[in-house]
Amino acid sequence: MTQDQKNLFEETPRDPTRELDRAIQVVDLFAGPGGLGEGFTSFGDGSRFEIVVSAEKDSKAWQTLRLRAFYRLLKKHKPSHLREYYDYCNDPSTTEGFVPSHDTAQLWEEAGREARCITLGTSEGNATLDEALNDPQHGLNDKRPWVLIGGPPCQAYSVVGRARNQAKADYKAEDDHRHFLYKEYLRIIREKQPSVFVMENVKGILSSKVNNERIFSNILRDLSSPPEGEAGKRYHIYSLVTGTHFGPDDDVNKIDPRAFVIKAEEYGIPQARHRVILLGIAEDCLPSDIAQVKLTNDSPEATVGQVIGSLPRLRSGLTSVEDSKDNWIDVVTDEVEYLRSQIDVGDKMWQALGDVLREFNAPETWGGRRVRRPEDKSDGSTGSAELDTWYRDQNLDYWLNHEVRGHMSADLRRYVFAAAYAKTYGVSPKGHKGFHLDGLAPEHKNWKTGVFSDRFRVQAEKRPATTITSHISKDGHYFIHYDPTQCRSLSVREAARIQTFPDNYFFQGNRTEQFHQVGNAVPPLLASKIARVVFRILFDKVEAFDRQAADTEEKKCEEACA
Repeated sequence: MTQDQKNLFEETPRDPTRELDRAIQVVDLFAGPGGLGEGFTSFGDGSRFEIVVSAEKDSKAWQTLRLRAFYRLLKKHKPSHLREYYDYCNDPSTTEGFVPSHDTAQLWEEAGREARCITLGTSEGNATLDEALNDPQHGLNDKRPWVLIGGPPCQAYSVVGRARNQAKADYKAEDDHRHFLYKEYLRIIREKQPSVFVMENVKGILSSKVNNERIFSNILRDLSSPPEGEAGKRYHIYSLVTGTHFGPDDDVNKIDPRAFVIKAEEYGIPQARHRVILLGIAEDCLPSDIAQVKLTNDSPEATVGQVIGSLPRLRSGLTSVEDSKDNWIDVVTDEVEYLRSQIDVGDKMWQALGDVLREFNAPETWGGRRVRRPEDKSDGSTGSAELDTWYRDQNLDYWLNHEVRGHMSADLRRYVFAAAYAKTYGVSPKGHKGFHLDGLAPEHKNWKTGVFSDRFRVQAEKRPATTITSHISKDGHYFIHYDPTQCRSLSVREAARIQTFPDNYFFQGNRTEQFHQVGNAVPPLLASKIARVVFRILFDKVEAFDRQAADTEEKKCEEACA
C-alpha cells in the first residue's frame, strides 16, 4: 500500500487529503429530502461529489431538495450571495417558499434542473428522468466513472408494513407495485452503467417474499448481472460492514443476508437505525483490498441527550382544551397529581413524579417554523467538536422547523409518566406491563399483543434513539422527549438532529410533511461515511480517466495548431 493510499484511508470527512480536478457525478433516485445526497456532497470539502439529478415524487420533499441544491450552488458559485439563503431562514415574516433575486435566479433555475419532481416507474416520469440524464449540457457524462444512489420506497418491505398488508383480506404481494420499484433503479444501472451504486432499504427486505420467493435473493441476482445476452457491466455487491460480497456467478444461498445490515449507532449516529445498504462495484473497479469497502468505525457513541439536549425547551400544544401556557400547566399538573394518587404507583415513581412538579418550569411555546436563538448563539452544542462542526451554523438566527404537535390530555398523562419512568430507570416503560397504572392504557385492540404493543416509547437521554421513521408524521407516541417537564413528543428539528441533518437544512411543507421527510431519510452523516468509501474506491479510476481525457484534448489541440 502506498503512502497516498494510507493517507486516504486515514482522512476524516472534514480533512480530505486527495483532490480531483472535477467532482464525481452522482444521480440520486427516490431521493426523499436528500439525506444520501447531502452526505455525498458534503464529504471532504464538499467538492468530491456533485449531484446531476435527484428524483423525488413528493412535492414537498422536492421543494426541500431544490432549496438545498440552491444552497450548495450558492456556496460553490456565488458565496457572496449566501446571505439570500440566510435571509430566508432568518425572516420570521416569510411564510411562502423561497424567491430568488435577479442575481441568483440563474442558480435557482439550475437547482430546479438538479432536483426533479418525478414519479419514477411511470412512462412520463421515466421519460423526464431520461431527458434530464441525457441533456448534453447539464446531464450525465456516463463515460466517466459516476455513482448511482437511492432507496426505493420501502413500505411493502418493512415488518410493520407487511403486518398491515397481511391484515387486508384482498392483499397480494405480487400486485404491490412498491415491491418492484427497485427495478426502476435497476433500469438506470442497465442503461447508464454506473461504476458504483449505493442502494438503501429497510431490514424487512431480507425476509420479504413474493410467490414464496425471497425478494432479496432476486435483487442480488438482478443487480449483479444485466439480462442474459445484453452487453454491459457486471457488479459485485458488497457489505460495508463485513466485506461480504456477491458476484454474478456466486450462489445466493451461500450469502448471509444479515451481513448487509448497517447498524448506524456503531458509526457515531445518535440512532439505532438498522438498514440494508448495498454497495455495488463494477467489475472494472473492484478493490484490491477488501478493507477498502468497509466503513470506518472511528466515532464514539452519540446519544439523544447529546444532540437535542441544548435545543430550546418547548411544551406540547393542547388539543382537548384551549391552548395556552397556563392551561397546559394546569393539565399536566392535574395529570401528575392523578398518577401520584394511585395506590400502586410505587415509591420510586411517586418520588419521580413529585420531582416533575418541583422542577416544573413550563416552556413558553410549542415552537414553530422558526424559533429565535439567543444573541450569543451558545445553544445547540453537542459537546463534540466533530458533531458541532457537522450540525451547527452560526449564520442562523433561528432554529428551523423546531415545532411540536398538539396532544390530548390523556396522551400527556402517558407522556409525563413515561418520561419520568425513563428518567428513573434508564429505559422506557413498555406495553401494558410498563403502563400499568389506571388511565394509562389506550383504547387500542393490539395494546397487549402483537407488534404494536410497544406503542409509547421515550427516547432515552443517555442512549442512541430508536429508529426515526415516517410514522412520526402520524403521531408522536413512539418518540417521546425524555424530559418530563416538557411533556411532549419530539420536534421536527430534534428528529432531524437525530437523523444528523445539519441545522441549516430547511425542510419545506407543513409540520406533518416535514416529519414525513425526516423519517424517510438516510442519515446524512452516515451517508458521508459511505461517500468516503466510494471515493477511495473510485479515485484512481477517475484520475486515470481525467488524465487520459486531458492528454487526448492536448493532442487534438496540437494537431489543430500544426
